[in-house]
Amino acid sequence: MLELQNLTKEYKRGGRNFNAVDNANFTINAGEFISIIGRSGSGKSTLLNMCAGLINPTSGNVLFNGTDIYKFNDNQISLFRNEKIGFVPQGQSLLSNFTVLENVCIPWFLYKRSGNPAEYALSLLEKTGIAALADSYPKELSGGELRRVAIARSLINDPPLLIADEPTNDLDSETTADVMKLLSAIAGGGTAVLIVTHELDTLSYGNKTYAMNNGVLSLKV
Repeated sequence: MLELQNLTKEYKRGGRNFNAVDNANFTINAGEFISIIGRSGSGKSTLLNMCAGLINPTSGNVLFNGTDIYKFNDNQISLFRNEKIGFVPQGQSLLSNFTVLENVCIPWFLYKRSGNPAEYALSLLEKTGIAALADSYPKELSGGELRRVAIARSLINDPPLLIADEPTNDLDSETTADVMKLLSAIAGGGTAVLIVTHELDTLSYGNKTYAMNNGVLSLKV
C-alpha cells in the first residue's frame, strides 16, 4: 500500500546540512501494524509527516498503491490526505468550541460529500468506547478520551492507512494499553496502522518494528 524509496529530508543547521531522514526504505500493507521507535530528534516525526504528504522530501519517493504522492499538485495531495490517510498528531488536536461528535465529523466536511456523517461518527465513537461523550466538549475529557476522539476522527473517511505520532504520549499505563488495543483492533479490521512511539511496552501490539537513529531507519529483528 505505502512504499518509501530512498526517502531523504535535508535541513540546514548552524550553516551545515544534515539529514533528518536519511535514505529510508520500507513498505506497509493492508492490515499491518508497524511501530517506529527512536530517541527524540531522531527523525521519526519528519518521516511520518512525509508519509502523510505534509512535508516534501529532499529526494526519494513516497508511493501509495504505486503512485508517487509528491507528483500531485496542492489540491490533489490535500484530497489524498483527506481520503486515504487518517492522521493522529501528537498532543491535543481537537477544536475546543466543537462537541466530540462535531470534531469527529470535521474531515468529512472538508470536501463535498453527500449524506450526513453523524450516524457513522457515532458508530466510531461506539467503537472507540466513548459514545456517551458525543455531546461533550474537549475540556471535559481526560487525556485518554481525547486520544480516542482523535482516533475516531481519523477514521471518519474510511482511510486505508492510519498514521499516529506518539498516540500514547503522557497517558498512564492502563490507558496506554487501552489505546494500543484499539489500534491493534483497527489493524485487525484491515486498516494499515503506522505509529511512532518511544514506549517499548507498546511494541508487542504491532507486527513489525523499525528503529530510527540519526535519520537512519532500520528493521529491528
